[in-house]
Amino acid sequence: MKLGLCLLLSLSLAIPALAQKSAPRSLPRITSKVEFDKLARVYYQGRFYALPHLMFVIDRAAKDRIYYVNSKRYSFHSEFANANYLTLERGREFFRHNYLEANRRFILGAIAYQTRVGKFTFEFWEGDLATDEIVSEAYKTISASFFAPVYFKPNSAHQEEVSSRMQENGAGIARLLASEINPPQDYLPLNIATAVGVLRIIDRMTDATIIDRNEVVIFREPPISLTPLQGVITTTLSTPLAHVNLLTKGWGAPNAYIKDADKLFKPLEGRFVYFETREDGYTLRPAETNETLEAGRRLARRSDLLTPEADLDFERLTELKDQRKRDAKRFGAKSANLGEVIHAARAGAVRNIIVPPGFTIPFFHYTQFVEENKLEDAITEMLGNDRFNHDPVYRKQQLAELRAKIQNGRLNEAFSRAVVEKWRATLGGKGVFVRSSTNSEDLPNFSGAGLYTSVPNVRDDRAMLEAIKTVWASLWNYEAYEARESFGINHSAVYPAVLIQEGVNAEAAGVLITTNPFDQDDKNAVYINAKRGLGIRVVEGRRAPEQLIFNPHSRGTGAVRVLTRSGDDTMLTFDERGGVREIKIDTERRVLTDAVVRRLARAALQIERAFGGRDQDIEWVTIGDQIYIVQSRPYVEK
Repeated sequence: MKLGLCLLLSLSLAIPALAQKSAPRSLPRITSKVEFDKLARVYYQGRFYALPHLMFVIDRAAKDRIYYVNSKRYSFHSEFANANYLTLERGREFFRHNYLEANRRFILGAIAYQTRVGKFTFEFWEGDLATDEIVSEAYKTISASFFAPVYFKPNSAHQEEVSSRMQENGAGIARLLASEINPPQDYLPLNIATAVGVLRIIDRMTDATIIDRNEVVIFREPPISLTPLQGVITTTLSTPLAHVNLLTKGWGAPNAYIKDADKLFKPLEGRFVYFETREDGYTLRPAETNETLEAGRRLARRSDLLTPEADLDFERLTELKDQRKRDAKRFGAKSANLGEVIHAARAGAVRNIIVPPGFTIPFFHYTQFVEENKLEDAITEMLGNDRFNHDPVYRKQQLAELRAKIQNGRLNEAFSRAVVEKWRATLGGKGVFVRSSTNSEDLPNFSGAGLYTSVPNVRDDRAMLEAIKTVWASLWNYEAYEARESFGINHSAVYPAVLIQEGVNAEAAGVLITTNPFDQDDKNAVYINAKRGLGIRVVEGRRAPEQLIFNPHSRGTGAVRVLTRSGDDTMLTFDERGGVREIKIDTERRVLTDAVVRRLARAALQIERAFGGRDQDIEWVTIGDQIYIVQSRPYVEK
């Protein structure tokens, strides 16, 4: 779901910013077609038929207050809800609570003007498990605030069952079926393209369903979620606003409705096929040998789209203070960026912060370890294995086995001595975080955040050496491999350095972003989230942190806006024996005072300037009023 979830919550594609700002964020009622057109976007103009539509959000917690969303400005329901601070839920949490649960806070949908029949419909995303009560509530709220009659248009078998039941019960809700708008037909192209892939037929998507990127899939039931693949065929005609249509367009994959495709092409299942969609028809046939070979080469070449730079000859264990941003080719961006922050602090460009001291094991030593443990051939064979590339379950198993081989590998004795000696000489043998820093992190539009493993509060020699292997092994985490593959990064050119950094037993910790991730118009703000104790859970996202927005251009009490409070009654702290432990805490006070928020924001903006003005995603910790910076990377919008 790395790529798909935000797209799956949208009802169309984003459009230029100038158009987005031509009208208010939302309206509480629509009194005319002119007002509707002012907020609506048009999908499929000039291909199937014009489909002007706008999103609506009904807040049940505010007595069914309705927002007719400026859909030229916002692409997603969640984007509008976040930007207007109706909720800070995002991703899976927002999706589950507001599309699947009956007892939901928000009713989310779209109003479309069906140009073929001259009527307005209100509809839900095809995966929405809307109940009779939700449909009735939406109809009542929309009818009281919309200038024209509206008809309910069900977009799934579940929604058709709901509408039929409501018709039988005399609910008085007019409906308009897809078949009444689009006369029955055997073929409808939804994205014009060609592809070669292995044909697969899926009855219904479940959480356990894994689709490989080289497949052309016939879906008997339109999928709710989807990861990249070669082509899509549906056997039931869905709304043109279906999310699958948006995804396939972004992937450049052919997509069409073909009546009875599952029966027509059952004999081709499991074989490579050539699939082409055109305005006037389609082609689906067995692929020729040259087409299959070219498709395989094309998939293989995806790994060569991006080969990160790496200096594999540099051997010296190097302190952070002696690194600069340009040294990412030796130590990875996480480590090199911290060296850059130290340099900026020394020059006075960043004030009142400390970067905890540490040193880095460069890429060279990972390559030496792989060579000495004879793992190079195993990695090469794994990456070139046809089953590994085409079977996600097998791939996950093979990656786990490779990680185990690395963890069980033997470290060079001279290297082990050098690391322990450097730890004692540089950090006095203090407890440290052993962290990954690869050359595939922080590439343009690819952050790599959270993909690799860190080991906290390492306190003895043996644990140190085992932690280094753990970090190296995490290069082959399943999530890391899949993220790199989706982005087109050459796995054979990715190397892990290991950052060994003095541990700070934080009183508070978290992350901040030098822009407002909830509202693109509020670029001057700094977003901060914070928890008491170590920041591990903030980064992992397991519990809600204290969340704040600080705008340095605001004056007075409005400058710091508290969005949520942390309700934690425990926090993580260092265990004297190594690792971390959980302790009970007081929940009455705020995690951060306004004074610390201002100092954090000021330091963050100085760090942003040190990196050329690019928005930064910064990890920080505090002890009292002292701020420690433990990571700074370019912010990549998720």
